[in-house]
Formats: sequence, C-alpha cells, structure tokens
Amino acid sequence: MKNWFTIDEIDANTYIISEYRHWEETHCYLLIGDTRSLLIDTGLGISNIYEEVVKLTNKPVTAVATHIHWDHIGGHKYFPDFYAHADELEWLNGRFPLSIETIKDMVVDRCDLPEGFCVNDYEFFQGMPTKVLTDHDIIDIDGRKIEALHTPGHSPGHLCFWEKSKGYLFTGDLVYKDILFAYYPSTDPQAYLESLEEVAALPVKKVFPAHHSLDIKPEILIRMRDTFRDLKEAGKLRHGSGTFNYGDWGVWL
Repeated sequence: MKNWFTIDEIDANTYIISEYRHWEETHCYLLIGDTRSLLIDTGLGISNIYEEVVKLTNKPVTAVATHIHWDHIGGHKYFPDFYAHADELEWLNGRFPLSIETIKDMVVDRCDLPEGFCVNDYEFFQGMPTKVLTDHDIIDIDGRKIEALHTPGHSPGHLCFWEKSKGYLFTGDLVYKDILFAYYPSTDPQAYLESLEEVAALPVKKVFPAHHSLDIKPEILIRMRDTFRDLKEAGKLRHGSGTFNYGDWGVWL
C-alpha cells in the first residue's frame, strides 16, 4: 500500500512530512529540540500525521499553524498542545468563512485518496490553543529557538517561522513556487507586500514553503517583493486585478 506521507530529512533534527498524493502538495515540518519538538502545520488530516511524527521523535510535540486553513490544521486533532495566532482564533471557533461542504470538495479534489478514507467524516478542526501567538514571539524547544513572524496577506493571522541560528525560514503560504492566492475576501494584497518586505530583509539561507516544489532559493523572496512593489506602483495590487505569472511563480489577486 502506498504511503500517504513522504518523509525527507533536512538535517539530523529537522524533517519534512509531505502530502504529494494531494494536488496542494502540502509540506509540514518537524523541528526536534533537546527535550521538545515543534510541528509546523499538520496537513490535511486525510491520514494520521501523528503516526509519522512518533517514528521520528519521542519528545513531546507542540503543533503550530502557519494559518488556520484546512490543509494546515487537519492533523491538529492529534496534538492537544498547539499554538495559533490571535487574529485567527475565531476561525477555530465556528467562524471560518467557507462552508464545510466547500472544504470537503477541496479536500478530495485531484487527490489519490488512501483506502478507507471517507470524506463524509471529514471535520474542520476546532479548538482553543494552549498559547496565543503574537508577532516576534519566541518558541523555545530547548536548544532551538524559533521566532513567529506575523506575516498577513494570504490570511489575517498568517505566520512565518524564522530560525535565525540556522537561517531557516518556514514560509507557509506567503511564499512558494506556483500561484500565490491573494484573491479571497480574507486576503489583503497590501499587507502581503508588507510581509514580503519583512522576510526579504532577513539573512535567509534556506526557504521551506508549505506547498509544491522544495527546490526554492532565498532569492525568490527578493523577486516576489520587487514584483509586488511593481504591482503596487502600477495600481494593480488589489483584489480583482487578475492573475499574473512570472515563470516559476505567480499571484492571483
């Protein structure tokens, strides 16, 4: 039987847990500290990500979401210790702007579903985090410190995670190769540019996106920032202005 998850090693204490059998190709990241571990995003919830995590670490795991969308919090039900940003708490409490029927349609779209999965049983995770994150909070997992950067644009409470000591930037849905989504009513194209300005200024050595190709270099941060600047200058950095393609990435506004 084919595995739902694909595991890749970044270094001895950092792993990528990917869902390549779904069109979104979501990547989650397990960071192992001396006594604790941090799981950045938990995927779609189609298969049990906890079973993969415990193969890689026996240390207590805190889950953290780059943002409260179904493809990033689907496995949160396995991690009672989880953090979320203050601006998206209501999405964890019954006020997510899309219906569960719409979410279910996207969960099964263009997807090689595992045997036994029934979309009728799929639920959008709800709950209260053990910690509410704000901009520049430090998550200390003993031996590793990860800074939560509030980077809205794709969503109001979107977070990137910056591990300064390694130069690792986990970008969530702010930065990846393919079409960036900034057209939903809950997105903010102007805030997106401000967030790109922030991450492009960091001394990033490696970029780790939440979707699609892992062959992504820090220079893309500069290219995206500069392009968003150009769109703003042209009066196009707004909802409804269309989809713009730039080779290895694009944006839907």
